Amino acid sequence: MQDLNDMVFFAEVAERGGFAAAGRALGVPKSRLSRRVAELEARLGVQLLQRSTRRLSLTPAGELYLRHSAAMRDAAQAAAEAVAQVQTEPRGTVRISCPITLAQSGLGVLVSQFMLRYPAVQIEMRILNRAVDLIDEGIDLALRVRPVIEDSTTLVAKRFAIARGLLVASPGQLRRQGPIRSVDELGPLDTVSQTAADGRASWCLEGPDGATRTVQHSPRYLADDLLTLKFAVVEGVGAGVLPDYMCKEDIEAGRLVEVLPGWGPPPAILHAVFPARRALVPAIRKLIDFFAEHIGAGGFDLKM
Repeated sequence: MQDLNDMVFFAEVAERGGFAAAGRALGVPKSRLSRRVAELEARLGVQLLQRSTRRLSLTPAGELYLRHSAAMRDAAQAAAEAVAQVQTEPRGTVRISCPITLAQSGLGVLVSQFMLRYPAVQIEMRILNRAVDLIDEGIDLALRVRPVIEDSTTLVAKRFAIARGLLVASPGQLRRQGPIRSVDELGPLDTVSQTAADGRASWCLEGPDGATRTVQHSPRYLADDLLTLKFAVVEGVGAGVLPDYMCKEDIEAGRLVEVLPGWGPPPAILHAVFPARRALVPAIRKLIDFFAEHIGAGGFDLKM
């Protein structure tokens, strides 16, 4: 009997456009996939893929075989997920991606609390700032802080909260270089930033009554990690824009103050993105519901 795994391997290679991408998604070495697809072609007696140094393409026979292979794979996955839905206890592995600062500001604690509540669940968390391709990289759930823009019909977004950026500085810096009463007075401030082009960076700020201003500045300190920049802002090196969930405690303790209350960058949305069908799996559905329960609607917060 034909090995149905070979049909899955072929479908993944064809749909992802190459052996490397399919190997990452399946967790199977590229060399093994290439060998198995070649053996499949030999058994069928037809060529399914046209191989070149730049790309793979399907032969007419490959296009026909892909339709049946993909249907078989999808039916098997649907069957497994249907069984998973009737489980009384969430179990299995959930693969998450999360921005660095979000993990350091509370999400890491929430994930640990979730795992204590559901001991049969395993979590694989990738802490990185780039946007992942969930399908290509085999991620079940990606947490993001930005406008909700998805161009894929296979992904669903679940909004949790509004995350606002705050223009903050240390009280000592404002005593030294302030006071700042308007956007036009921001120029003399020392600043910090994650990026700059030719020594220049900009803040896009929104203010009262829908006013908007773009402020150009020359950062004194550049670092591509927000937590590192926060240390510099607290110490008085320069003013900077930080997420509210990262600097809330420092503001309450008086270590930071808003430079111009009422002015700040446009808000972003703290949300999760996931393949629609994966939300049917109990462990993933429970995790999404857990995040929704514990993340405050008015900004990132922990309800522990």
